[in-house]
Amino acid sequence: MYRSRTDKLTGFRVYKDAEAVAEAVADYLFDRINACVIEKDICHVLLPGGTTPARCMDLLAEKPLSWDRIHWYPGDERCYPKGHAERNDVMIYQHLFSRPDSVVENFHPIPAELGAEQAADKYRAFFDHIRSIDIAVLGMGEDGHTASLFPGNPALDSNDSIVAVHDSPKPPDDRVSFGLQTLRYAGESILIATGSNKREAIAKLESGEPIPVTMIEPDVCFLDTAAAGQLS
Repeated sequence: MYRSRTDKLTGFRVYKDAEAVAEAVADYLFDRINACVIEKDICHVLLPGGTTPARCMDLLAEKPLSWDRIHWYPGDERCYPKGHAERNDVMIYQHLFSRPDSVVENFHPIPAELGAEQAADKYRAFFDHIRSIDIAVLGMGEDGHTASLFPGNPALDSNDSIVAVHDSPKPPDDRVSFGLQTLRYAGESILIATGSNKREAIAKLESGEPIPVTMIEPDVCFLDTAAAGQLS
């Protein structure tokens, strides 16, 4: 049975390196997506950017998914023109939809080329008919941000499902992101973090410090040994 939010699976899973993390996440997602499709006949999956998630998508793309029953969403998008190499949707198209049987029409990119405010309004109007994400796959920055929800940024305080983000500490300045409450109430949330530069943020997550990723309360965290550091 597909696990509900009240039946939480918590904890850290540590693997030797980023490749092992990608393999473990791909296997885990395949099982969880199948369970959701069996339970609901549909599955809504949120995806992150990043190198390790990209490798995970390569591996997931090779699995016999029920592509026509799965809908995919980028967790955030950078306000660059369509087709820009640093857009998350470009990465997702390249790595996840590489098989002829994949259903690219079930991927729903954020129209960030319209600018943060207009894109957030348009995507929110679309997503609010869907209402919730079944499985949210999240990355994390060195400062503990996830999607484009940065520490201290006003977008973190919004209750909107989709938020405009301005003054990002990383380029570009303007972005669009799924909001904190949408991520918190996903059916299941999975965090991927690799590399020693994530170690401090993971320690803060373990101790419960109020960085954005802690506020989401991920259900399970997939780490490599470099990111895990000296977890208790």
